[in-house]
Amino acid sequence: MFSTSWRTAGLAIAILLVADPPGPTIAAKTADSSGKLTLTSSDFSAGGNIPTEFTCDGADSSPALKWTEPPEGTKSLALIMDDPDAPVGTWVHWVIYNLPPATRELPQGMLAHPRLANGALNGRNDFRRLGYGGPCPPPGPAHRYFFKLYALDLKLAAGPGLSKQELEKAMQGHILARAELMGRYMRAH
Repeated sequence: MFSTSWRTAGLAIAILLVADPPGPTIAAKTADSSGKLTLTSSDFSAGGNIPTEFTCDGADSSPALKWTEPPEGTKSLALIMDDPDAPVGTWVHWVIYNLPPATRELPQGMLAHPRLANGALNGRNDFRRLGYGGPCPPPGPAHRYFFKLYALDLKLAAGPGLSKQELEKAMQGHILARAELMGRYMRAH
């Protein structure tokens, strides 16, 4: 029979195993001093409103994003932006992958070319095109838009045009760290 302390420790381990599901949602140890990979934007604050210029009601250009140093061993970075509040289920707005590990930011207005100058590849969003497609919800309550950055231990052996699902499958078991930034947008008309 185990002592009380062993039973408590065993329960804690079991809870950790159940609470940390496999797949791309796993957050891992990171390299910065706070122990956390962080993702920010100079165009909107975490939980704040995404300005109209980054939506279908404006220029529909991508916002600037910046992040902290990924963990040692990072071979590439990937980014997914999606809207879980869409009426048809989660709507994918942006998929970009094979960003070089030394990259620390994406400027406003990223191009929708299949291959970018730095070697990164644009994936296919749910608008059925490559690159960024900004928030464009139906009138009603604000939708949440999640920008999710992944530090990966490999460069993906894929060409441009992966969907979110294809990228998530390719990333499984290769995520070293994950950061998330959420912004909101509401259309009044």
